[in-house]
Amino acid sequence: MPETKNKTILIVEDEPQNRKLFRDILEFNGYAVIEASDGRQGVMLAKEHVPDLILMDMQLPVMDGMEATRILQQDEQTKGINIVALTANVMPGDKDKIMEAGCYDFIAKPFRLHEFLHKIAGYFGRSHPKSPTK
Repeated sequence: MPETKNKTILIVEDEPQNRKLFRDILEFNGYAVIEASDGRQGVMLAKEHVPDLILMDMQLPVMDGMEATRILQQDEQTKGINIVALTANVMPGDKDKIMEAGCYDFIAKPFRLHEFLHKIAGYFGRSHPKSPTK
């Protein structure tokens, strides 16, 4: 089973409570976490740190998640990073727009902890994430 301690995930989320929740879950499972509170900061941190995965909220201040994703997908340094949308908008048309912007996948909010952990673990070839409820 691959180690996660060397894997870095950038969370781009404007809600402090959501950022803390994602950070706590991911750190509990051995990931290093970088945090941004708006799209512009997310782009800057992604270029600076080149994380292994980006969790991108779509509704962000300063620059929305779709625009930030487009910028990252057009940049040679960051275009290979998988970007997963975090969104409460999961209507079929919204999903299409998210994917067209360059997101690899999406996680609907609110999310189920077990499904979230398995989805994240899947990006790193890890099949059995730890869960505080088990």
